[in-house]
Amino acid sequence: MVRALAFAAVMAASLTASGVSAQSGAAIPRPDLADAAAGVYRGDVISDSRGSSRSDVTITITKTGPNAVQVTSSYGRLPTVSTRLERVMDTIQNTGAPTGPLEVFLLNTTAAPVRLDLTIDGASWSGEKAG
Repeated sequence: MVRALAFAAVMAASLTASGVSAQSGAAIPRPDLADAAAGVYRGDVISDSRGSSRSDVTITITKTGPNAVQVTSSYGRLPTVSTRLERVMDTIQNTGAPTGPLEVFLLNTTAAPVRLDLTIDGASWSGEKAG
């Protein structure tokens, strides 16, 4: 009897740790990083290797798939880019080595409001999530 109870407790713990609810048997969905990143951000181009700084630039992050986003800008100098995301400590970052014009995607999830830093095509933008 004790062995059966111990086995049941170990199984319930392992199911919960693996993302399965012990009561319903249904998988507990993991938060998608693209959902966390999606939204409108307001900020400034703080440095640009091809020009001067620019204020009041809006960045829109749109989910394109699981842990994948598209980044668009109200400023023509910053091209539209897509990237996959990964969690690194308390941040969400672009995965792997930079490809194409996107060099840095750094979303600080502990800041209030949430803070985003981007470097795209030699221009660095920094801002905060709106609303």
